[in-house]
Amino acid sequence: MASDRLYRSKSSRIIAGVCGGLAEWLGWDPTLVRILYIILSVATAFSGIIVYIVLWILMPEN
Repeated sequence: MASDRLYRSKSSRIIAGVCGGLAEWLGWDPTLVRILYIILSVATAFSGIIVYIVLWILMPEN
C-alpha cells in the first residue's frame, strides 16, 4: 500500500534510502524504482546524482 508521506526508507536502502522511500510512497517495488531512476538519469540530460543528493537532503528519514 502506498504511503501518505514521502520519507527515506530505513528498511529498503542501498545508499540513503531515497529510491526505497519513493518506492514505498508509490507502492512499487524498490528494484523497479532504482532501475527506472538509472535509466532516466542516463537517458536524459539532467544529472541523477545531483537530484539524488537534493532528495537525500530534503526527504526526512522514516
